[in-house]
Amino acid sequence: MDEAQRLYYVGRYEDAAAMALVMRTASPDDLASYELRTSALHFQIKRLLGDTKDRERALKECASCAQLMADMAADITQGQTLARARLVKDPADVATLFYLGKIDLNHVWLQLGTLGRRTAWSEYREARRSIDAVLKAKPSHVRARVAHAWIEYIVDTRVPFGLQWVLGGGNKNKALVAVREAAAADAEFYVRTEARFALWEMLAKEKKSDEAVKVAETLFHDFPANQDLARFIAEHGKGKVAAHP
Repeated sequence: MDEAQRLYYVGRYEDAAAMALVMRTASPDDLASYELRTSALHFQIKRLLGDTKDRERALKECASCAQLMADMAADITQGQTLARARLVKDPADVATLFYLGKIDLNHVWLQLGTLGRRTAWSEYREARRSIDAVLKAKPSHVRARVAHAWIEYIVDTRVPFGLQWVLGGGNKNKALVAVREAAAADAEFYVRTEARFALWEMLAKEKKSDEAVKVAETLFHDFPANQDLARFIAEHGKGKVAAHP
């Protein structure tokens, strides 16, 4: 898992997805592998589509996206089925609630964020219930705090105002406070890393470049092969950096 996460955070999404699949072969019921692999598949698709505004056209013109979409959909369905079955037996299983929420959110972020489709609302509602349940049982759960912050941020910034109340509302300022706290929490390395990447991305979206560069530089120290971090620091920082090959 550590190696798969390292590959993911240096931006080698294809390799991270492949390693997560190897993990699943050894342990078919490992929800962590579903969560990581669907995240990696999503970011492969996101990278291939680029920044174009016509996402549907870009998707049709992307030679490899159809297979990636199919693989991600299969993993989402399998992960959801496994998690829901576990929750029937133990509705208070915090780990399973978290992974179900994250797997749901990977589907939601693909549809709502990357593809710009206003769909996947049932997965969104299930994810929000699941993450809220985790935080009610364990308020210090750093990964759940980050996931909830993303819910707050995306609902506030990507969902039309008239629909926000239906989805439980959102507040990007609260989201930024939450990820700042999560990024500073005393947590395992990759848990803290996830929070810091979330903080960097939100700050960048909010055009808070100076703070975003500082976070990016901290991350780059740990992941010098990450080309996206290197590019961001070079474009927005005072100096230049060279990413490792």
